[in-house]
Order: sequence, then C-alpha cells, then structure tokens
Amino acid sequence: MNSLPISVQTFGLLILSNLFMTFAWYGHLKTLGGKPWLVAALISWGIALFEYLLQVPANRIGYAGGLSLAQLKIAQEVITLAVFVPFAFFYMDQPLKLDYLWAGLCLVGAVYFIFRS
Repeated sequence: MNSLPISVQTFGLLILSNLFMTFAWYGHLKTLGGKPWLVAALISWGIALFEYLLQVPANRIGYAGGLSLAQLKIAQEVITLAVFVPFAFFYMDQPLKLDYLWAGLCLVGAVYFIFRS
C-alpha cells in the first residue's frame, strides 16, 4: 500500500471507512427497526469499529503526507455526501432530491477554499 500516492491511500481509506460509518449510523433504521435501541446501538458500535480501523490510519497517512486538518475534514464531508446519497437512494429507498445537488455544490465551494492555498 505504501507504493500508492498519499492521496489515494488517504481518500480510499476514508471512502471505505465512510461506508461502514453510514451503515453504522443509518442501516439499523431499516434492518433493526423492531429491535430495542440498545441492540441497534451495540450492533452499530460493532460496525463502527471497522470504520475507525480505516478512518484513523487514513487521517494519520493524510496528515503525515501534508494534508492539513481542515483539508482532511472537508474531504471527509465530501466523501460523506458521496457515500450517503447512493446509500439513501439504493439501500434506504429514499427519493433523490435536488437538495443533494445544492449541498454538493456548497461542498465544492468548501473544497475550493480549503485546498486553494
């Protein structure tokens, strides 16, 4: 993995971690709706462990590789929306909304301002 560029390592791991995070945070709404909240929380924590096992090294690699804290955070927000929209549509059967586009455009602005220097 060390032969891959820092950005590929960082953002690839962040994408994978975000897949786990999204399922940990929202997947239980579909699959565990009839279970007590404590059961859903414990299962979600188990899923979130994998998120942290990917997210922590991703941020360490990116930070050591020259990305600032703010750049890592904004990148995470962009990845979060990019993962959440297909998750909401395909897995949770939510309608696509034009608001996702507007949110994405706001994040493009955030990326511009954080990465421009």
